[in-house]
Amino acid sequence: MELLVVGLGSMGKRRARLTRGLLGADKVRICGVDSAEARREEALSLGLCQAAYPSIAEAVAAEHPEAALVCTAPLSHAAIISELLDAGLPVFTELNLVDDGYAENLAKAKAKGLPLFLSSTMLYRKETQYIKGRVAEFGRPVHYIYHIGQYLPDWHPWENYKNFFVGNARTGGVREIFGIDLPWLLDAFGDVESMTVQTDTISDLGLPYPDCATLMLRHKNGVQGVLAADVVSPKAVRSFECFGDGLHLFWEGNPKALYEFRDGDKQPVDTYGSFEHDSRYSDNIVENAYVDELANFFAVLKGEEEPRWTFEKDLAAIRLMDAVAGSQHT
Repeated sequence: MELLVVGLGSMGKRRARLTRGLLGADKVRICGVDSAEARREEALSLGLCQAAYPSIAEAVAAEHPEAALVCTAPLSHAAIISELLDAGLPVFTELNLVDDGYAENLAKAKAKGLPLFLSSTMLYRKETQYIKGRVAEFGRPVHYIYHIGQYLPDWHPWENYKNFFVGNARTGGVREIFGIDLPWLLDAFGDVESMTVQTDTISDLGLPYPDCATLMLRHKNGVQGVLAADVVSPKAVRSFECFGDGLHLFWEGNPKALYEFRDGDKQPVDTYGSFEHDSRYSDNIVENAYVDELANFFAVLKGEEEPRWTFEKDLAAIRLMDAVAGSQHT
């Protein structure tokens, strides 16, 4: 298979590495695109790409790829996706955080009969799918409390946080947390009927947006949730609790920290027989979900599966994020 990876930063390199492992290094040829020569040279030296180009046009003309992965900053996605669709390529894109170009690119993909696949990695976590399944099986009202906190300067320690997309108010760190987690919450608990928002700034990070946000969500099926996100927590935390009269689930964000209260005690739930973890990342990051997501994309290309998340579904999450942004104060 001939695959194009647009953007050779940390996520582009990860997608290339995992694709080679998934499909087999001898069965996929990856060409990369990045405007930065240093990134192109690094990807080549690591053996992640067999060729690298400064532009999509040059890569397409030289390599004739069969599909493309978009791994650039969110605000660049719309134009890149449009160019790739014009080149006749199915597209996998990382999360967008904004709906720029959604209507136009959806229409273009439909007209050309090309798959347009949107990443939502948390939907591929076995822990989130277990939570979804247990809540559905329980079949009675539940509430949940969910806190995700991370220290923004730790996200990309190799560069200043003001120099990549989380420094932009439209694609800030708190919004990205919501962009990552709202899809699985909507998938597990259903559409949101109403929401109240509290935002605040409690750090000296100098961000153009509040560094904390707390949402009270009422889902249409009666589920109520508290969702809190911040980019000031010194220790990365993902703390989820879901409870009802006869159900109590706990998750601390990693595969070894999912529990269900049974027989008077918290009992561990083993959703992974094994998991691959990259030591450069926090322990709540597992590679399996990224691999499973890529596998879903390649199965979609073959007509064997449907994508778990879509641009149409993503609009509901973006509307919620826009509502949070509209209520912000600093």
